[in-house]
Amino acid sequence: MRKSLSAAVAAVAAAVLAAPAAADAHVTLQPQEVPAGGFTRLNVRVPNERDDASTTKVDVQLPGGFEFVSYEPVPGWKVKIARQKKEVRRVTFTGSEKSAIAPGQFRDFGLSVGVPEGKPGDKLTFKAVQTYSSGEIVRWIGPEDGETPAPTVALTTGEDGGHAAAAPAAAASPVAATTDDGGGSDGLAIAALVVGALGLLAGVGALVAARRTRAGAARG
Repeated sequence: MRKSLSAAVAAVAAAVLAAPAAADAHVTLQPQEVPAGGFTRLNVRVPNERDDASTTKVDVQLPGGFEFVSYEPVPGWKVKIARQKKEVRRVTFTGSEKSAIAPGQFRDFGLSVGVPEGKPGDKLTFKAVQTYSSGEIVRWIGPEDGETPAPTVALTTGEDGGHAAAAPAAAASPVAATTDDGGGSDGLAIAALVVGALGLLAGVGALVAARRTRAGAARG
C-alpha cells in the first residue's frame, strides 16, 4: 500500500514539474510588448516539441492594420507574404529537409513591421500553424490559458507619445511674435512720418520768415 502511494505521489510530482516546460514550449512572439504606431522588430520564435520529427513549416496570421512588413532571410527557408488589399495578413515560412528545425532546437524568424495604432494595453493576436515532417499539424490559435495558445503582443505608448499635443502650442509662439513685431514696425513708421512732417513745417516756416525779412529790408 505504501509503495503504491509513494509511486502515485512521485507520478503526480513528475507531472507537475513537467507541466511548466510543456506550457512554455509553444510558438511565441518576441518581444511581447511593442510601441503602438511605431516600427519595430518582431521575432517569431518556433521551438520543436517533438522527439521524432522536425518542424518544416510555420504559417503566421497577422491581425488587421499591418501595412508594412518585411522579413529577414533565413538560409534554407522560403518566405511567402500574402496581402489583402493594403494589409499583410499572412506570412509563411517553409524549410527544406536540411534546414528544418530538429528536435531540441528552436528558430527565430525576424520580421520588421509597422505596428498599427492602438491603446496601451491592447493585445494583438497572431494565430500560428506549425507543421512537422511527420505530417502532424499543431494549430496555435487558442486562448492564452489554453493548451495551444496563440502568440500575442501587447501595445505600449508610442515613442512620440505625449509630444504631439505640445506641437500646437509651440507653433503658436512664432505667430504671436510676428504679430508683436508687426505692431512695433507700424509705430516706428508713424513716428518717422510725424517727425518728417514737423521738419517740413519747420523748413516752410523758416523760408517764410526769411522772405519777410528780405521784404522788410528792401522797403527800408
